[in-house]
Amino acid sequence: MSHFDLAQKKLKIEELTAQTMQEDFWNDPQQAQTVIRRLNGIREVVENYEKLEASLANLEESGELLKEDMDEDIFTLCEEEYTQMEKDFERFEIGVLLSHEYDQSNAILELHPGAGGTESCDWCSMLYRMYSRYAEKKGFKVTVLDYLPGEEAGIKSVTMLVEGDKAYGYLKAEKGVHRLVRISPFDSGGRRHTSFASLDVMPQFNDEIEIEIRPEDLIVETKRASGAGGQHINKTESAVRLTHKPTGIVVECQQERSQFQNKDKALCMLRAILYKRKKEETDSARASARRLQVGSGDRSEKIRTYNFPQNRVTDHRLTGESKNFNIAAVMNGDLDELIDKLILAEQTKLMENA
Repeated sequence: MSHFDLAQKKLKIEELTAQTMQEDFWNDPQQAQTVIRRLNGIREVVENYEKLEASLANLEESGELLKEDMDEDIFTLCEEEYTQMEKDFERFEIGVLLSHEYDQSNAILELHPGAGGTESCDWCSMLYRMYSRYAEKKGFKVTVLDYLPGEEAGIKSVTMLVEGDKAYGYLKAEKGVHRLVRISPFDSGGRRHTSFASLDVMPQFNDEIEIEIRPEDLIVETKRASGAGGQHINKTESAVRLTHKPTGIVVECQQERSQFQNKDKALCMLRAILYKRKKEETDSARASARRLQVGSGDRSEKIRTYNFPQNRVTDHRLTGESKNFNIAAVMNGDLDELIDKLILAEQTKLMENA
């Protein structure tokens, strides 16, 4: 990995550590947590690199012993060391690839059903459970920021905040259209149905991103909040809906009991959406040229099919047998293998197009 600069990363660790020692470091808790997450992420990469160096030295030493004496026990030890080193290298490689801009950030996920009414709303709720279980297994914290139940079943829309180390880095490739094929439980004739749901993934930004949102550009509305399934959260108008007049973007948050806290989280969501839009506009020329070769990758593009009759999940960005996964495991939140393959495949694609 020619882009891995150990000395530069060690300097960055010193710089961020010095920031944590400043007296006013905790004056802004959110910014402090952002710095600590970044510091821990870089430390982890450096520690894994140094472990790999030590493992390689041990393997070379064992290899020299084998040259002198082809001992069966030493040969078995070499095999074990090599197998472990392969696993350690893959973990290191994933860590390096998730050290780009905002990969250390928390993630905001927005799920919306496609056309199809109850079928798509139910599919949306299944994906919500899948990502919630994945987050739980990774030790991430999930907070539902906005939730709109379907009229008959499922979810019409849900926005969730996933907090944890590299949450955005791991989840960013999940953005796109997810396709479901199954025998519908809502069809008395037992026919096969196809449903769609779209997922948007954005990094959570606090005040470290300079996105100007002028008060006069906002329409602020309040309402009573209700939770998943329709249960009442409180009797005050604590839920907040923000409309950004220049762009028409609308965000809502009803998770907190305080109107002020909900407004603050809604502003974070709006800031993330505006930043994403700005970045997409900046990258549009380069992206349009690349899109001709590798596809657009936007929300209109199907990224994955969940086929229950065939008991498999197929990710359309992967190739060969590596693109298929067990559907029961995936729906239970076991996404590590799939996500790791996507991260490595994306890096391979970038190197090929460089």
